[in-house]
Amino acid sequence: MKFKINQKELSKHISIAQRGISSRTTLPILDGILLETIDNKLKITATDLEISIETFVECSIEEEGSIVINSRVFGDIVRKLPLSTVDIQVTTNGDVRNMNIKCENSEFNIVGNNPDEYPKIPFFKRDNSIDIPTDLLKNAVRQTVFATSQEELRPSLTGVLLEIKDKLLSFVALDGFRLSLRNINIDSDIENKMIVPARTLNEVTKIAEDKDYNINISFESEESANLSNGSNNICFSLDDTVIYSKLLEGQFFNYQDIIRKEHETKVKINRKDFQNSLERASLLAKEEKANLILLNIANGRINIESKSEIGNVHEDIEIVKEGEDVKIAFNARYLLEGIRIMDCDEIELNFMGSLNPCIITPTDDENYIYLVLPVRSNI
Repeated sequence: MKFKINQKELSKHISIAQRGISSRTTLPILDGILLETIDNKLKITATDLEISIETFVECSIEEEGSIVINSRVFGDIVRKLPLSTVDIQVTTNGDVRNMNIKCENSEFNIVGNNPDEYPKIPFFKRDNSIDIPTDLLKNAVRQTVFATSQEELRPSLTGVLLEIKDKLLSFVALDGFRLSLRNINIDSDIENKMIVPARTLNEVTKIAEDKDYNINISFESEESANLSNGSNNICFSLDDTVIYSKLLEGQFFNYQDIIRKEHETKVKINRKDFQNSLERASLLAKEEKANLILLNIANGRINIESKSEIGNVHEDIEIVKEGEDVKIAFNARYLLEGIRIMDCDEIELNFMGSLNPCIITPTDDENYIYLVLPVRSNI
């Protein structure tokens, strides 16, 4: 194996591949990345058996070959090399691979591993695929993944449900306290649903560059997944990088049942004003009291209260209200996290009494819904 490659490009793609390496692995081979020279490109592969990343970079190949090399050591070396052409040569002695790295006046020799020992990327039948503009996908992930559960006891809620139906792709996340839903219109008659790990979606958005291109999402049809005993994989293709991930198993909550259409009270409010008042009020909300704040909606205003043994706070904001007055309490953090990620000037709060969830939507965007459960209060 012998090739020449640009230092900056090599460093960039090593960093991309390293996102597929877990710090908690017990298999030494998974600390490495697989390098392969194919068709004037260097293919760099990393996996932790849950997420696998393949990324391709242009290079000048003199002799094809492959090697597994320690990811951290190789990455640190390449990042410290001069901004110049890097010459890499691999020699084989039985099962031992040795890598020679030269760049201007620098030279390194490091030991690698047999590529035959590296795990194979799981093959699955890509029956279906859809294309989504990068900016839409990144925004949908940003507006939903934060609402996933952190509790491993409920694994299906640690991911985001991707549901494709009626030319609509829905991203849904919930953790038992709030729900976040983003819909994207797509030109496809495919119908399917799958639960994608939150980590996978985060890595996709971090790797995806802010360029004007589509991300291709490929997956098995439900029929194929059943026939293959539920191999359950998904693939994201981003320009010169491909990310494979296992899907989460289990039943996702029937979220449609809790998104009601009827409301007793509708409130329109400036999003930034509401956010700022909530942030100030939450300064005195205590963790032991679930970051409790009380909203009192009446007489064209919303009053926000919070108190602890340290003191109390009152915030008052003008609103446009339709329907009944309502007094309701929430965990301030759950309200704030949903409001902060909205990209709008005005939002609508929809209530059905003080015991039912509040449904929050941007007034200018019908494709995003954020739902928060109330908490009981003695304030």
